Amino acid sequence: MLPQKRLMSRSRRKGRPVDGILLLDKPAGITSNGALQQVKHLFGAAKAGHTGSLDPIATGVLPICFGEATKFSQFLLDADKSYVATIRLGEQTTTGDSEGDCVSSRPVPEMSISEAEEYLEPFRGQIEQIPSMYSALKVDGQPLYKLARQGIEIERKARSVTIFSLTLLEKTSDTWVIDLVCSKGTYVRTLAEDLGASIGCGAHVIGLRRRQAGPFRIDESYSLEKLNEIKTENAVEGLDAALLPVAAAVEDYPVVEMTDLTASYFQQGQAVQIAGISGEGMVAVYAATDEDRNFVGVGNILDDGRIAPRRLVATR
Repeated sequence: MLPQKRLMSRSRRKGRPVDGILLLDKPAGITSNGALQQVKHLFGAAKAGHTGSLDPIATGVLPICFGEATKFSQFLLDADKSYVATIRLGEQTTTGDSEGDCVSSRPVPEMSISEAEEYLEPFRGQIEQIPSMYSALKVDGQPLYKLARQGIEIERKARSVTIFSLTLLEKTSDTWVIDLVCSKGTYVRTLAEDLGASIGCGAHVIGLRRRQAGPFRIDESYSLEKLNEIKTENAVEGLDAALLPVAAAVEDYPVVEMTDLTASYFQQGQAVQIAGISGEGMVAVYAATDEDRNFVGVGNILDDGRIAPRRLVATR
């Protein structure tokens, strides 16, 4: 039998059970995983993960999922995103952003706003992108950026992404600030590189701020400084007030309410029949009574109208 002190030490290392979603305003200069580890330590949480990496130079909305919310992180990864990107024309770098070394420098042609818009137009709508070697995309379990740092380059297939909107906010002789809303899997550094290639002068990203990730906006986010301030004033439990509920991960999904009895079958992994259900796709499922409504998980509408469980919240 282990001494009591050692048992207590192991228990502390495991952390406390925390469930919910924190919207972090990630600062520049650290990786998404670095930001995650700082937040996990602040909360003393047993389990946490982030949804959708931001490059070290990038700032903005980084949803951090704790506990049960980690089961629903994939739905946030699949969500659309919006950014404000600052692009420097005339220089191409090894990484497609300001962290890399300059590999070519060319003069930027003079152009009007209307001419700049002509260059942007082909990048609106559905486009093809070849992911950067410095992206977090994994090949055989290895992130591309790790291979790139070893001097290894592998062939990448072009992928279809959608740029829902692309707006030129500011323009100088060599710097453009653009606002874009895009689908999952869009690489802003690749967009900058492709834009620079189109103009013929090269380009790279020098600033990137994520304004929105799925339903989550930057004005709802907390900085690391604010979180430290809250913990100093209110101890670790005070941080829990900053968390959104687990269901916030799928708040854009259609809602289906079930009785407690039906929900109990659903939670056992059974597809259940709900009167009046039609259509297809994913739904957020709640067990509802006259007094309360509790999030159960996410289900998928089957062809016969039943709802099959896809991700379930564990009952505590």
